[in-house]
Amino acid sequence: MDEIISRHLGRAGPLLLILHDIQDEFGHVPAEAVPVIAAALNVSRAEVHGVISFYHDFKAVPASKPVVQLCRAEACQARGVERIAPLFESDPRIALETVYCLGLCASGPSARIGDEVVARLDERAALRLIERVGA
Repeated sequence: MDEIISRHLGRAGPLLLILHDIQDEFGHVPAEAVPVIAAALNVSRAEVHGVISFYHDFKAVPASKPVVQLCRAEACQARGVERIAPLFESDPRIALETVYCLGLCASGPSARIGDEVVARLDERAALRLIERVGA
């Protein structure tokens, strides 16, 4: 954690960068990171906690299952996301999170698993994705 923090000290607005890197490294932002980050940035623990709790991408505990973020914004709705959503919702091997825009509006429905974004999901593609991620 110290190496991650020191890598961003001196940059403008380093808190989000630090939190993202810690989550990437540990799979979540551990509670014990909050006072360490606060001290390094000379901000209150409440301020660090407020940022963590404000952004839904930051997790306090690691996910117990692979997380699939499914876009349910208007463009993906128009392209049929509600037809494939039940496939994700009913599979116990994955954790489904709804998001509102992955930036692929012209090629939705889309989903994100970690850093991978998958577009043009239809029923077959959704089932293949679930099998791959849930395996």
